[in-house]
Amino acid sequence: MPEQHRAFFAALPFMVVGLADQNGHPWATTLSGPPGFMNSAEENLLAVKAWLDPDDPLHSCIRDGAPVGGLGIELSTPRRNRLNGRIENCIIGEGFSIRVQQSFGNCPKYIQARNERRRLCSKPMPERRVASDLGDNEVSFIAEADTFFIASRSAQLDQVESSQGLDVSHRGGLPGFVRVVSRNELCFPDFSGNLLFNTLGNLEADARAGLLFIDFQSGRMLHIIGRTRICWDVPGSMRSAGAERLIFFDIQCVVNRDHAFPHWFDFVSYSPYLGAEG
Repeated sequence: MPEQHRAFFAALPFMVVGLADQNGHPWATTLSGPPGFMNSAEENLLAVKAWLDPDDPLHSCIRDGAPVGGLGIELSTPRRNRLNGRIENCIIGEGFSIRVQQSFGNCPKYIQARNERRRLCSKPMPERRVASDLGDNEVSFIAEADTFFIASRSAQLDQVESSQGLDVSHRGGLPGFVRVVSRNELCFPDFSGNLLFNTLGNLEADARAGLLFIDFQSGRMLHIIGRTRICWDVPGSMRSAGAERLIFFDIQCVVNRDHAFPHWFDFVSYSPYLGAEG
């Protein structure tokens, strides 16, 4: 990692991570702590002093040698950097290190500006719902969302080569950009981005993916895993708005965790790349 990235991660209060479950299916979740809970004493090592909550669907998946994708995102700037590598030096319940294999910056496209506000009281105990499809409240939440995160994997995830692993990325749009086709299917646009095609390339090779929606005020985290289908034939009206492809997502499992995200961010404005007034 360049020095700029190392300092960036060290200043963040949370990081989005992509991990694979026991069946190799990618999920997205977050790790949090006070700024400084991540630090990099070596250019290819990121130490993380945090662990997943017991109710997190990936709580038991942090282990030495496991592949991991990381996304550091500063919502107020907006700025983001991604990395991937392998986990090592696990101390259960306390933290671990990531041996970084790839590290790269992303442009600020489609990140909605938000400012963190200090919580005035401790967060309530998390409440958890697990299902195979969306409930009414979850349908409404997704329909109003302007941000989500997506974890994807290479087809050769279990191999040790540095070019094979997990990735987690940010997606943003105006509310309604994720369409609930049914309780078992979502559809969202693939906008013109960094032209790296990390996520798209992974989905072409392995259709499994994990989505994460966060309510930045209530702390709700909605994890969804399933399989994707890429539609290359996009209507002209959507293409003119920047959508180059459509991704259909067949839902396999839903984990809804209320009060799970420990930070509070106030909305400031939509990304100027979306052409919306803030």
